[in-house]
Amino acid sequence: MLALLAVLGLLAGRYVRTLAGAFTADPADTRAEARAAFTSLLRTPPVPAWPPGYELATAAVLVLVAWRSGLPYVYIALAGVALAAIDWRTHRLPDVITLPSYPILALTLAPTGELPRALLGGLALTALYGVLWLVRPADLGLGDVKLAGLIGMAGAALSWQAWTVAALGGQFLGALYAVALLVTGRGTRQTQFPFGPFMLLGAFTALCLGR
Repeated sequence: MLALLAVLGLLAGRYVRTLAGAFTADPADTRAEARAAFTSLLRTPPVPAWPPGYELATAAVLVLVAWRSGLPYVYIALAGVALAAIDWRTHRLPDVITLPSYPILALTLAPTGELPRALLGGLALTALYGVLWLVRPADLGLGDVKLAGLIGMAGAALSWQAWTVAALGGQFLGALYAVALLVTGRGTRQTQFPFGPFMLLGAFTALCLGR
């Protein structure tokens, strides 16, 4: 099963690559952008490109998450890779991917029997990030708040310990990156960088730790 998932991950990574390149930092029309992005998926051949960075990263994430947490968490792993790639390039987390992921994630988590806890965890982490956004809106975007709900759902469905690791992991990794920018002279305290990838890396860590 994991070998098959690795192959599927390589193919899915080709489409992650397409999505990552289809979104821009400041589109004039987000709906038109979204239509063009998903139309481009239809024209994308299911063949890994070279160098296969997106493809290998996607395959590795899917296999590790499935191995450590189970197949119900594969969707959030795939969506997370796509969102991280887009956010890193554009400093945006498109609603067209984030918002539909809520019902899809709920359906994939239903077989775990932990959907009520997942919904509670999603609400809790959304509320936490909502407060952080109100306190420091210049450092955190609404896209991060919306993403927090997905991460909270996945983490809580696995366990409250995983929820805690996912919630704190993103903050810790983001702070660590900010310190690295300061120490290396590549940034200042005013330097802006996308926070979504660090939130997702924290969630990935939690899912790889398992229950």
